[in-house]
Amino acid sequence: MSDIKSKIRTVPNWPKEGIMFRDITTLIKDPEGLKLSVDDFVARYKEMNIDVVVGIDSRGFIMGGAIAYLLNKGFVPVRKKGKLPAETESVEYELEYGTDCVEIHKDAISQGQRVVIVDDLIATGGTALAAAELVKKLGGEIVEFAFVVDLPDVGGSKKLKNAGLPYYAQTVFEGD
Repeated sequence: MSDIKSKIRTVPNWPKEGIMFRDITTLIKDPEGLKLSVDDFVARYKEMNIDVVVGIDSRGFIMGGAIAYLLNKGFVPVRKKGKLPAETESVEYELEYGTDCVEIHKDAISQGQRVVIVDDLIATGGTALAAAELVKKLGGEIVEFAFVVDLPDVGGSKKLKNAGLPYYAQTVFEGD
């Protein structure tokens, strides 16, 4: 998937010194790049008996919505606290300096539904693990996580493996 990787911009020292931010906005603004990425996910999941696609706030909405549309499945957002209008389930998770919280509508997923969870990248794994907890609270079965980028040096993909949660990433940025 070198074509996808080549379309992802690296922004040095953002949001803070020493961070190499992997920005997928350059991938998704490019019609060929967006199509290549979305088509790859759709090809992967079209035979996996997925019931619903969950997208993590906010770049997971972009990819997840397109994937759900092409698979003819529903789309469910996992949002930051206070952004969903109806009754929600929430999970608080640890950040480097403090905590954050994500939510899902209580009626978004039915017992036994097979779910793929989509986000732009896997870094520390905190948000992904929180989204997994929300899906499980509602009775959903996680088929797989789908990421454009894996940053294995940050440790999130290892946390998913250790938790027994399968994932797929289209590209990997290791130590660069």
